[in-house]
Amino acid sequence: MNIKSHVPNTITLGNLFCGCIATVYAFQDTATHPDHFEMAFLFVGLGIFLDFFDGFFARLFKVSSPLGLQLDSLADMVTSGVTPGVTMFFLLRNASGMPEDSLFPYLGFLITLGSCYRLANFNIDTRQTDSFIGMPTPGNALFILSLPLVKLGDSMVLLELLTNHWVLLGITLFSTFIMNAEIPLFSLKFKKMTIKDNLLQISFLLLSLLMLVFYTYLGIPLIILTYVFLSILNNKLRKV
Repeated sequence: MNIKSHVPNTITLGNLFCGCIATVYAFQDTATHPDHFEMAFLFVGLGIFLDFFDGFFARLFKVSSPLGLQLDSLADMVTSGVTPGVTMFFLLRNASGMPEDSLFPYLGFLITLGSCYRLANFNIDTRQTDSFIGMPTPGNALFILSLPLVKLGDSMVLLELLTNHWVLLGITLFSTFIMNAEIPLFSLKFKKMTIKDNLLQISFLLLSLLMLVFYTYLGIPLIILTYVFLSILNNKLRKV
């Protein structure tokens, strides 16, 4: 038995396990578990970390397989698809003025549907080997999971915005759209070891670090939005 061939798939299953735990925390009641969204964010982040390394070890050990590809998407579907959908459901349900028996919060699961379509399409899209077209589901999951944590800050304006059901619905629709939009996003990989060839990537990473330092959880959605904006700007400049 080749032990190395099982390492990437085991890591992928670890990602799925983290996604299951994150989903359980997302379902916890705020009154009894005030830190439940923080724990959900933590386990989603850990799952995404494992998601990166399963591919890394598959390439390192040269054991990439169709099974690994399918496992990766199925694990991502839970960690980066179901968990953010559940999170948005509860954000909408707890939004100001939302009737207790309203069906409106179920629209949060549009994120889960969009994630499912994105992952299925990614598996058959040969254009996305080195870069992405549309927001990857892990990035989108971090974007959504960071929203309830932003409310822990002192900004009343943000608090009002992120408890408004129409704003949350707008974020849901944007999230679902951006994952499946035909928008090429620049690769974060350093293909050549020169500053000139990686200026965009280096600038973005430094800017992201500054946003995390100064804005903490708020920095995460700002980073995602900046990534999309810079990608669109980069696409425009390359066409000139």
